[in-house]
Amino acid sequence: MVFGSAVMAASGQSERANLKEAHDPLSLNSSVALVADADSLEVLYAKNPSAVVPIASITKIMTVVVTLEAGLDLDEVITITTEDIDYYKNTRSRLKPGSEFTRRELIHLALMASENRAASALGRSYPGGLAACVAQMNRRAASLRMFNTNFAETTGLSVENKSSANDLARMVLHAQRFPLIRQFSTDPQFSVQSGKGQLNFRNTNRLIKNKEWDIQVQKTGFINEAGRCLVMKAKVGDRNLVIVLLDALGSQARFADAERIREYVMAVAPSTAAYVTK
Repeated sequence: MVFGSAVMAASGQSERANLKEAHDPLSLNSSVALVADADSLEVLYAKNPSAVVPIASITKIMTVVVTLEAGLDLDEVITITTEDIDYYKNTRSRLKPGSEFTRRELIHLALMASENRAASALGRSYPGGLAACVAQMNRRAASLRMFNTNFAETTGLSVENKSSANDLARMVLHAQRFPLIRQFSTDPQFSVQSGKGQLNFRNTNRLIKNKEWDIQVQKTGFINEAGRCLVMKAKVGDRNLVIVLLDALGSQARFADAERIREYVMAVAPSTAAYVTK
């Protein structure tokens, strides 16, 4: 069954090791992988697609989805506060408390540069506050039949933000309906004014600048517990694909896996595409 229900969970080192050992003809570094035709929903390749694992900043896609679906004023100015500082992982940010950005700019930074304070401010400024935003993220996940997904906060820094490749494929296919998500997530760079200076940001996905890739939606993610993660909707040859890669080790491993998948899909005719479900 395409994008089926999750049947296993992975949280500790032993579980992650077991996922790495799954049958994988492409020898991907990622512990979890799913490649599906975005139009027919045929699964072309899968590795532990039902495993429930931390998803890091892939979370930010749903943060933006519920923000856009709420119909909030994208030009409203939101102030970064000390509440947006990450004391959990102690990640850094150039968005200083007291600096002001429009909601549109925060969405842009959250998707393209994976800015944690931007994602935090989006949740905090949601009607009802952060708790209401997270509750809506979980309700939206359930409505999209992402039944093995849980969101605990809006940035992805919490290890409690978990999902499966099957569920994330559903989320990516929904997210690609929003023009702003398509545009902002694939912009190679973006600049904002902060105080008297300009802050320049680059896309966290190096494949964006690769002319061999036609990417419509993308998001990267990383915390130690989740490994390196990547989701994309991209055109490969004549096919529109949704690609999910989770728990890769090494900063470039997820991109190498994506390249391997692209070569595989280009080389295999649709009628003979492999169906790997382990």
